[in-house]
Amino acid sequence: MRADRCEERASPGRHPWIVLLAGLAGAGMLAGGAALSAGPSVIDKSVAARLAKFQPTRIEADLSKLPKGERDALSKIIEASRSMSEIFLRQAWVENPGIRAELAAASDPLASLAMKYFQVSFGPWDRLDEAPFLGSARRPEGAGFYPPGMEKAELERWLQTHPDDAAPFKSLFTVIRRDGERLVAIPYSREYRQWLEPAAGQLREAARLTGNAALAGFLESRAAAFLTDDYYESDMKWMDLDSSIEVTIGPYETYEDRLFGYKASFTSFVTVQDAEASARLAGYKNELPAMERNLPIPDAHKNLSRGTESPIRVVDVIYTAGDTRAGVQTVAYNLPNDERVREAKGSKKVLLRNVMDAKLASILKPIAERVITPAQRPHVTAEAFFNEVLFHELSHGLGPGSINKNGMQTEVRLELKELYSALEEAKADVMGAYNILYLIEKKQFPETMRHDLYVTFLAGMFRGVRFGIEEAHGKGVALQYNYLSAKGAIVRDPQSGYFSVDFEKMGPALEAIVHDICMVQALGDYDAAAGMFHTYAKIPPEWKEGLDRLEGIPVDIRPIYPAAGESD
Repeated sequence: MRADRCEERASPGRHPWIVLLAGLAGAGMLAGGAALSAGPSVIDKSVAARLAKFQPTRIEADLSKLPKGERDALSKIIEASRSMSEIFLRQAWVENPGIRAELAAASDPLASLAMKYFQVSFGPWDRLDEAPFLGSARRPEGAGFYPPGMEKAELERWLQTHPDDAAPFKSLFTVIRRDGERLVAIPYSREYRQWLEPAAGQLREAARLTGNAALAGFLESRAAAFLTDDYYESDMKWMDLDSSIEVTIGPYETYEDRLFGYKASFTSFVTVQDAEASARLAGYKNELPAMERNLPIPDAHKNLSRGTESPIRVVDVIYTAGDTRAGVQTVAYNLPNDERVREAKGSKKVLLRNVMDAKLASILKPIAERVITPAQRPHVTAEAFFNEVLFHELSHGLGPGSINKNGMQTEVRLELKELYSALEEAKADVMGAYNILYLIEKKQFPETMRHDLYVTFLAGMFRGVRFGIEEAHGKGVALQYNYLSAKGAIVRDPQSGYFSVDFEKMGPALEAIVHDICMVQALGDYDAAAGMFHTYAKIPPEWKEGLDRLEGIPVDIRPIYPAAGESD
């Protein structure tokens, strides 16, 4: 691959310890975290233990019912998806390709483990605790989207003196670079053309092979968007896509940009749809307007005009790439994030059934056995877990999105900046549970679901916080746990150390936290969001004791996709 060969060479701007890595590899000094007196350890000895937290898991999907044309199209889509990983590797940090090349050149056994964990993390930093396992440099808040070392204040000062730059600098689809004394915004289509051009060609080939007109139309439109940075038309086509092949490919989530939360990362999900399972869930989208009206906030802050097409897809994953492949694996997603599309059509909810099944069996159930009081463990069920995930995704499409602040039309994402992702994930968790309670009251779920929901929700908090408190989902879970504990909805027995739900207090506590988070979003109140995280996004001693009991249970899976030719 041409990019790797070009970037293997050391350049004046590279970090000294990256060049040191190549020297140590050649000298056979990598094992045991060897170091020179002038620099830090290159490979941390903990890398084997870190890798063990991600259980290698084969993710299977049945492709036998797909006609040959669809299978051939899948092959081309997977090829295009591999480019998403190459782009995201550079979005995570511009030096990553050079580090990968140097690890690949090393023959030491520790380097081999470090390479595997580098592939899990898409970089030299552990995505669970932020610690570097290669070198000692801190993970940059701006990832590879901004000039190395840039702080928020510098960009904010630039935009104050160059207001015409605001739109391109805040765009989802640009990177910020230095040009002498100036800062410039470079479109993704130019920055990543080396990978986007071949990916566009492969999507066009897939479009010619598929027998589904809607899929072909989306693939052609998305191929064009790769080269123009205009994703609106292809997002609209994706919303209408109903095909045995469900593919999501392009720049979407902004989690990686922890400086401002402006920049979208490239990702890909290649899946096959279970049409029957999807059809069974389709009725829930009809409840979206009623769930919006039921939110515990003033009507003035409700989004009563947002589109409600909001299709739901149940799929099995064939292959993933890019952003979603880094660290903790996605079980479902709700896209697109473009508020124009969401206002017109709502958003599509995609549930990754085979990934979800793998996590329930190998992670969630074992967690419940260790930390939930025995009497409540039977309430941790597959049905409650599935519906929590579903309504988490449905709830991303509810509540404030486009808002008016100080007489100006804006978006919650832009006002809450780097805090948006974590607060939005917390919102979706608690609002998802709140909406299931609403449907229990409407008799669309049996009353038995109430206690199953509560206890599965509690077990899920232990699962989620292990992703790392600096990661958006983990930080959001910590906020929820401490808020609900303060309301008395979560109780710990000091003698046994087991946790349980107060069934009477959990419902009101969920309503209260939904209200508080939605009002922060509705007002676009950055300071209030920061205050919530300062107060609640922490791990108190009693929760840490519970987490310590989970030693030996995987934090997450490391997926292997045989249908895409992968093996461990």
